[in-house]
Amino acid sequence: MAGMKILAFNCGSSTVKFALFEVGAGERLLARGLIERIGGADSSVGFETPGQGRRERRQAIPGHQEAIEAAMSFLGEPGGPVSGLEEIAAVGHRVVHGGEYYAESVLFDEEVVRRVEECAALAPLHNPHNLAGYRALRARLAHCPHVAVFDTAFHQGMPRAACLYGLPYEFYERHRIRRYGFHGTSHRYVALRYAELRGASPAAFKLITCHLGGGCSVAAVDGGRSVDCSLGFTPLEGLVMGTRPGDLDAGIVLYLITALGMAPEEVARLLNYHSGLAGLSGLTGDMRILLEESRRGNERARLAVEVFCHRVRRYVGAFYAILNGADALIFTGGIGENAPTVRAAVCRRLEALGIALDEDRNLSAAGSEAEISAAGARTQVWVIPTNEELLIARETAQCLSR
Repeated sequence: MAGMKILAFNCGSSTVKFALFEVGAGERLLARGLIERIGGADSSVGFETPGQGRRERRQAIPGHQEAIEAAMSFLGEPGGPVSGLEEIAAVGHRVVHGGEYYAESVLFDEEVVRRVEECAALAPLHNPHNLAGYRALRARLAHCPHVAVFDTAFHQGMPRAACLYGLPYEFYERHRIRRYGFHGTSHRYVALRYAELRGASPAAFKLITCHLGGGCSVAAVDGGRSVDCSLGFTPLEGLVMGTRPGDLDAGIVLYLITALGMAPEEVARLLNYHSGLAGLSGLTGDMRILLEESRRGNERARLAVEVFCHRVRRYVGAFYAILNGADALIFTGGIGENAPTVRAAVCRRLEALGIALDEDRNLSAAGSEAEISAAGARTQVWVIPTNEELLIARETAQCLSR
């Protein structure tokens, strides 16, 4: 396995993220890239090679196929991270929903594709795009194995008390309706990284990990294993997110259909694309814009941020109880890593749990690993930037070694 070049690939609805690693005795980043606003005339294309800086440009990227071609062109260019694409030994693909089928990463084959398609109804914003990226990249890199790395795998060991709903049990037996949890790659990475920073085994710690970005979730991690997660049967449960509402009384869905006459397809669009921060503010699901608007006195923006932070705080308290105490609270994801205002609001009024922030540490922690808790606080608070691509590369190498 020494010196394998592994491409970690994350294909979303309007973005493609990738990173190329050399994995062997250690791990070395060779290149990374991010293509945003796919489908537009001014898509953002950014590539980075360690030691050579970052390049960015705007160009039309009509679809995922063109995004993948742009990525392959960068990786194979003269003087680039590989002398030819045939040097890439394997590709690891992020797949959001694997249902109960997969508790670990697996080689892609037709059966895996069929099962990921089967789960697409439960993750409509994710699985179809994950598969589109796999198919396009498989055609481009047919010489190497492709591995599916599932967001749900990390949470497959949750106890039944945490993953079953209060529905008749036959709905679980016949239809596998249960809580699955997501963002497992991110939660697992930051839990492992925290243990590494502390110089101890993951088994030594109880952690509450908060992945806050466009999609958001909180996980309770006990001894390196997920024991609960805010996300459920689909990525709609839990925290308020960019365009998704999080926890919702099921009676509201029935009311929308029976009293307001909305079709199920309309409700699905409402819950996936027009709720959350965007729905509450009437502006956007982008936390950066909402924080700026709040500072300018926009009351709806302020309210959206307040609801968001309240929901995170609620889950932190609940998972502290589930774990019977916690060694650390960890923030990650685009919001968790870069929004000290949000971190401060979440941690406010959690002193009874031993959580208190150092204001200066919190303000200075932006996109970098840092402890931000106050001196003497019983429960540490950390910012740990996630690195899902690195964990995907690790999982890919481990899958191949199996």
